[in-house]
Amino acid sequence: MVNSGSQGQDLPHTRSRGIDWIVTAAALAAVVGAGVLVRPTEVAASPSPSAASRATRTAPDPMTASYPLDCAGAPVTVARRITADLDGDGRWEAVAAVHCEAGNGTPPHGIYVLARAKADGPTTVRALLEPRQGMTVAKLSAHGSTITARLLGYSSDAVPRCCPDKTVSRSWKWRSGRAEVVRPALSANR
Repeated sequence: MVNSGSQGQDLPHTRSRGIDWIVTAAALAAVVGAGVLVRPTEVAASPSPSAASRATRTAPDPMTASYPLDCAGAPVTVARRITADLDGDGRWEAVAAVHCEAGNGTPPHGIYVLARAKADGPTTVRALLEPRQGMTVAKLSAHGSTITARLLGYSSDAVPRCCPDKTVSRSWKWRSGRAEVVRPALSANR
């Protein structure tokens, strides 16, 4: 081991000064900036896998659909909506719970399955629940090809329309373009 007597002193090239840090930061910024601005052409020309999967997951917009409701001039309200690929074809459908807008009371809902149409907006494919059944949708979900709804209703005409006293849990399984009821369970809540 050689002892030069300069133990404890830094060599001139190992000391950092403020200007050294500024030059390093500027060089790093230049490299990062060049990396952002210059991309290989084949990456820019093809969409990323996540962008392609998002495109196939785009479902119809329930807000732009027409529904088979007679609202006597009142607007239609989309109360609940979900999206799922019900038939497994890679194109997502929408399921919407809708009702006529009312000034008071609890208007009954309809539940409709929507598919993307070629031209003028979503197409109503199937009605799962009709408003004439007098139910409102409290919860709506989909798992795979199964649609589940928690519905609120009334046990008789004497029950005030503000206060449903009946809960129905219903599930539909989507098979071959049709919805089959798989769980029509009924329970009273009071």
